[in-house]
Amino acid sequence: MKKKKIILGKILGIPVVLDHTWFLIFILITWALAESYFPHEYKNWSTLEYWLVSGVTSVLFFISILIHEFGHSFLAIHYKIKVRRITLFIFGGIAEIANEPKKPIEEFWIAIAGPITSFLLSLIFQLLSISYTNISPIHALFKYLALINFILAIFNLVPGFPLDGGRVLRSIIWYFTNDLEKSTKIAAAVGRFFGFMFILLGFIQIMTGDVGNGIWTAFIGWFLETAAMSQVLTQKIPKLLEGHTVYEAMTKSYGIVPDDMTLQELADDEILSRARRFFIVRENGVLNGLLTIHVFKDIPKNQWGNTKVVDKMIPFSKIKKADINTPLTDILKEMDEDGVNQLPVFDEGELTGIISRKGIISFISSLHYNKK
Repeated sequence: MKKKKIILGKILGIPVVLDHTWFLIFILITWALAESYFPHEYKNWSTLEYWLVSGVTSVLFFISILIHEFGHSFLAIHYKIKVRRITLFIFGGIAEIANEPKKPIEEFWIAIAGPITSFLLSLIFQLLSISYTNISPIHALFKYLALINFILAIFNLVPGFPLDGGRVLRSIIWYFTNDLEKSTKIAAAVGRFFGFMFILLGFIQIMTGDVGNGIWTAFIGWFLETAAMSQVLTQKIPKLLEGHTVYEAMTKSYGIVPDDMTLQELADDEILSRARRFFIVRENGVLNGLLTIHVFKDIPKNQWGNTKVVDKMIPFSKIKKADINTPLTDILKEMDEDGVNQLPVFDEGELTGIISRKGIISFISSLHYNKK
């Protein structure tokens, strides 16, 4: 129940989230700049200057990544595609959109917007570095940001899905084949190839004594290969779910709890002892709202005993409901668009179960197992 992400706020209506892994990469980049890059390039600074400039550079670098992701987001919004959030994490950032683009041209411009933004940032920082040639720390800061944004743009143009270049490649193949699934498979295969190449390069670096960079290069390769494979599997989900309804994947494994129960009692009596994740709150004798274990992450443990479930439930009047006959493909699309993980299921106005992403994944697994 520990909180793993920090919500920084909203920019132009888009939530910006900081994953806990960001702190690791922020510290590593700052340390590398302060102990290696800047001392090598600029000999006469004080220790304080090295660390201060490195810290500011790291912050501005991640702001650059954020602007890169907003480049994608603005184009997605232009094409009427909802942007759920932008997340900064160990590999940089990602703009999460609710739906796939409907046309190849939309995919192309959404994908290419990020690298174009980084190229523009590189140019701006280069001009700023020239303007501050006589002030060494400021010149150094802008010079590094110009370089790193240029490298970021080039790296993202590698034609391996799901990098921006891979999405550009997919859009081009999609345009000529008019087949999104086939385009995804080809682009993902190229992405996996580049992933394996990065892993191989990392191994060579390690064997030649460059252990630190080798491990990082191999780690990036592993991420690319895994992400590419994940995209292929995600693409197959709608076909696997065709012909199946909410009734087949929903669960009745939920608890019904009274409105005056506290979160501490819920944790002790229902979650720890029965391992339940979903709860229906009975208010004044009526089943009136949904509560999940995710509510605990936003409330300090010392307040659980003073917080009643009725105060943290989502009333049925404020949440979408699923019908037992709704196709699973439709309900999964709705959950993706709304960014929710579970919905109450009703049959002729009566609550009959809960449909969740985890439940849908389990159902897909059972389909795969039964085919063997």
